[in-house]
Amino acid sequence: MSSPDLTDGYVAPDQAIPKIGLFTMLRLGVFNMGLGIMSLLTLGVLNRVMIDELRVPALVAAGAIAVHQFMAPARIWIGQMSDSKPLFGYHRSGYIWLGIVSMAVTAFIAVQIVWQIGSRVEASGWSSGLYPWVGLLAFVFALYGLALSSTSTPFTALLVDVSDDETQSKLVGIGWGMLMVGIVSGVIITTIVLKSLGDTPTLDELRSSINRLFIIAPSIVCGLAILSTFGIEKKYSRLQQRSRQRDDQITFGTAIKVLTASRQTGLFFIFLLVLSLSLFMQDAVLEPYGGQIFGMAIAETTQLNAYFGMGTLFGIVATGFFLAPRLGKKRTIKFGCLWASFCLILLIVFGTTGDPRQLMLGVGLFGLASGVLTTGSILLMLDLTVAEVAGTFIGAWGLAQAIARGTATVLGGSLLSLGKGVVESFVVGPVPDEQLLPAYGLVFGTQAVGMLIAVAIVSRVNIREFQTTAKNAIATALESDMD
Repeated sequence: MSSPDLTDGYVAPDQAIPKIGLFTMLRLGVFNMGLGIMSLLTLGVLNRVMIDELRVPALVAAGAIAVHQFMAPARIWIGQMSDSKPLFGYHRSGYIWLGIVSMAVTAFIAVQIVWQIGSRVEASGWSSGLYPWVGLLAFVFALYGLALSSTSTPFTALLVDVSDDETQSKLVGIGWGMLMVGIVSGVIITTIVLKSLGDTPTLDELRSSINRLFIIAPSIVCGLAILSTFGIEKKYSRLQQRSRQRDDQITFGTAIKVLTASRQTGLFFIFLLVLSLSLFMQDAVLEPYGGQIFGMAIAETTQLNAYFGMGTLFGIVATGFFLAPRLGKKRTIKFGCLWASFCLILLIVFGTTGDPRQLMLGVGLFGLASGVLTTGSILLMLDLTVAEVAGTFIGAWGLAQAIARGTATVLGGSLLSLGKGVVESFVVGPVPDEQLLPAYGLVFGTQAVGMLIAVAIVSRVNIREFQTTAKNAIATALESDMD
């Protein structure tokens, strides 16, 4: 058996590749801004139109849209494809461009199916005959999920390719901060395009305005994606320099062997699951918490999202530029987990006062912790990624987060229902809203404990062991394939 030629396709380190500057980081961040706009269109605008204007049952509407989350396992395969099979001459950019255009097209097709459902509901109400249309809508959202994976996974792998230890934290801070900016931009675009609608628009008026929105906004997003990434890979990518193997030697089987070779990979996968569950479990209960325990109106509880978003944005930028470079990635994550745990307990304590201002303060502080954890975990994720199969690893980490994000909402609602059942068992007659604090406390308390468990798991993550094991796994897997 002969050893593979490790010099073939290898670019010597002295062949300098320029470092990305602040302008290029901001330019790359524009891509995430586009994803934020698309997120608002599908999860915000389309979801609301289906439920409020078209009278589609909430479970049906949310279930059809949520199908795109279940396509997350494809991230691993798509990531490996971008590692090994260039598209349009690029490892990452070709997949990014094809994916973002596919997102725009499938989103518009989904809207057209929604109108078919809406017209039938308007004509004869909700009936079982509509379920084939709902199934078709779910299928289109499955394609939308594949398109999202096809663009977001290679983009994150591109961030690995173009960054180094010096630029990584700033790049992540800018990129994920721009995601929040994108959501705000989506609100502005939506307001401008839909401003002509009255309070009670007809279905035809609604169809015309929403169709226009789903043409204009996705077109802007596609333009932003191409503008953000064009020429970046060619000029700044270190993929070939860091990779010692030829592209065609890294097969999907080899990539999976490398992915599963180190126990550190499993540890970090579990860490991401626990962290994401603990971070997003309150999504389904926070606004009801404000309404039942603090007596806030619907408009007031909606503002909680703004406080959380502002805290998250500040936490992302501050961590990327100041906290992570000084504390290091693991310490940053531990600090974020402990801070988040404290904030969750604070939310329970504030519930005893019933003061909405305290709730908004607590939510803002928790958003700050969320920003710290988002940036810290992404930075550690990039360290636990092998350059030769970066796309495969990014796909695996995306899968962990998608699984946890989907499970968190269900788990939060289940814990709240369990808590309410326990409270009701001790009270004769109807339970006053203010006595439901222990039920909400069960959700927030479980999250706080989860954060502490995440600290214990991340303490066992060893970057050096991972990198050593991964390099050995690549050599062993390639030799095995050649045999």
